[in-house]
Amino acid sequence: MLRREISTTVFMLCIILHGTEGQCSSKSTCSECVQHTGCAWCKQRGFLSPGQPDHRRCDTAEGLRRRNCSAITDPTPNAQRIMDKGLGSSLENVVQLRPQKIHLKLRVGVPQTFEVAFKRAEGYPIDLYFLMDLSFSMRDDLENVKKLGYKVMSALRNVTHAARIGFGAFVEKRKMPYVNTKADKLAEPCHQHKCQPSFSFQHVLKLTDNMEDFETEVSKQYISTNEDLPESGFDGVMQVAVCEKEIGWGNVTRILVYLSDDLFHMAGDGRLAGIVTPNDGKCHLNRMGFYEKGELHDYPSIAHLSETLTKNHIKIIFAITKKVLESYQALSEVIPQSVVGILESDSSNVVQLISDAYNDLVSKLILEHHKAPAGLDITYSSTCSDGTYSHNQRRGECRNVGFDQQINFTVTVSSSVCFSHTKSFIIKPQGLNEELSMTVETICDCDCSDTEQKSPDCHGNGTYTCGICSCDEGYVGQMCECEKQQNADSILSMDALCSPINSTNMCSGHGSCLCGRCICHGQYRGQYCQCDDTSCNHHKNLICGGNGRCNCGTCECHPNYEGSACECPTTTDECQTGNGSICSNHGHCECNQCVCHPGFKGKHCTVSLYPCLQYGACVRCRLSNVLENRTCDKACTSTELIHSPDARTFSCHEEMVFFNVESNSETVRIFYRENHNLFQSAMFGTLVIVCSGVGGVVILGTTMILTYLLLLNIYYQIVP
Repeated sequence: MLRREISTTVFMLCIILHGTEGQCSSKSTCSECVQHTGCAWCKQRGFLSPGQPDHRRCDTAEGLRRRNCSAITDPTPNAQRIMDKGLGSSLENVVQLRPQKIHLKLRVGVPQTFEVAFKRAEGYPIDLYFLMDLSFSMRDDLENVKKLGYKVMSALRNVTHAARIGFGAFVEKRKMPYVNTKADKLAEPCHQHKCQPSFSFQHVLKLTDNMEDFETEVSKQYISTNEDLPESGFDGVMQVAVCEKEIGWGNVTRILVYLSDDLFHMAGDGRLAGIVTPNDGKCHLNRMGFYEKGELHDYPSIAHLSETLTKNHIKIIFAITKKVLESYQALSEVIPQSVVGILESDSSNVVQLISDAYNDLVSKLILEHHKAPAGLDITYSSTCSDGTYSHNQRRGECRNVGFDQQINFTVTVSSSVCFSHTKSFIIKPQGLNEELSMTVETICDCDCSDTEQKSPDCHGNGTYTCGICSCDEGYVGQMCECEKQQNADSILSMDALCSPINSTNMCSGHGSCLCGRCICHGQYRGQYCQCDDTSCNHHKNLICGGNGRCNCGTCECHPNYEGSACECPTTTDECQTGNGSICSNHGHCECNQCVCHPGFKGKHCTVSLYPCLQYGACVRCRLSNVLENRTCDKACTSTELIHSPDARTFSCHEEMVFFNVESNSETVRIFYRENHNLFQSAMFGTLVIVCSGVGGVVILGTTMILTYLLLLNIYYQIVP
């Protein structure tokens, strides 16, 4: 119940949150509107402004309330219980399925759920029919079956207050190559054993609670024989299923026990004997109980057999020997409410086998629908007695179901089409004759009960109903206010009023021209339907980025926003960095986001793509600043030089130092240490240069002085 309420709530929230106004806006009548999921119709007089098209009356119920509509037509689907007897297990009042009849009113696309309960009645009456293979290999088994009456009845009475058993047998069709058709062989097919002539199927004993009758009639039976291994068991199963009156089936649990030690013939095998007429699925028992069409009709198909057993609510137990187990297991998989059990070689365990198979059959419950009309989708959610839960399955299913244990199903039905008249189908448990009868009608029309002919709201020229006018012949317009023009010139003159100057495109191609006025379609508006308030540019999947209003295709931005889709904030707070700078002085601000200069990245352009190259000049400048007494603002904007003699790893080097660059939103920190090897080499080189310079000056000076003295001495010697 809680899951159903949650599902319904989520469905309605999806309609409200996601909206259906755009999907509803093309529905111009109440009937068209309510056929669409989530749409409602406003029938209030005067709800629309002059010139507004009728389809504006169709919207979500919430949307209409927001637009102050006080008369909303929003049909509500429902499930009405027509017959709902309480569950009961007394013989006078056995009710295992509740309710018994429901009428659904559905809206297209809107799921409707209802609850179904099942409780298997303890002691429910049982009819059990033995269908036995009387081919020669079953002679030992027949002797044991003859003594089964009281044992089977005793076992059945452990689970029911009333039980009946019946008996029938099968061998093979009396045709070559199935049996020897020589006259003497047909009359006496066995040499050393007492045998009866072969037959396809014989109904021996009608269902009875008299065990003496059972043992008396079964004791009269004799083995027969046939030429091939497979038997005509399917002929027997079909006749037992369809001959309801002859077998004596009651309105109770019906069980067919099929005993055999070999395989079965099926549809198509009859061609071996020239039998080509398909099995007709009808009862053909003569006064002696023999199947009189056995030599004329082919064996039934597995699908036909499965359908017939299901239709007649018959559960079948295949009691077979181990050598054919695999084949019968495959057969059981395609026949609902069937189970396979292994017989002992002489059928001595048949009573226990029936008891176990019956418990297996009744412990599994499958709820399914039949004859549902096209356009309906039906799913089941099951809450089983053992605590297991399944959701949205194509049928309800529970296992390990005990007697007097209630099983609850939630059935969900939705329609994708409108039905012209009431449809019906049934929901029933497999193998039981109880059923839930369903009738379905779809709500596809509006009953507004306000029809008014020659209404003043239609200028006396039409019929008013559900808020709109249906105009009489010769009149048009939203309120039938315009008389149709017959003269061609008059029509052209009226049409001209709907076209912009120098244009022949009436109503911009987005509306209809009535009485010289444009009636716009969909979201279009304006004198000539030239405006579309949904055609503006989008940003982040929002019209005008959610920061403006669309007016006739152009975004009108809210304060502090600009751009064709109002996508760009005009503020710069997200670009501000330390010291009043913008984008760390390494970029500029666009739409309140930093656009970095080449070589920088990051939210505030603080991350250098090439830090060694970009900050090398700053390091050189800062280290020489003291000696040269010059500033480094241009190269070192927002930087801090930090001496770091520790053993950290440096990725950059510049002449005589190693350095790293670390940045944040406000500053760039440069950690450095000297390259001592280079420094010592530089000092040695400097010393050599200085010494070389001084020595050279001294030597040059001394040389010049000596040269001067020499020249002076020569001069005095020459001149007296």
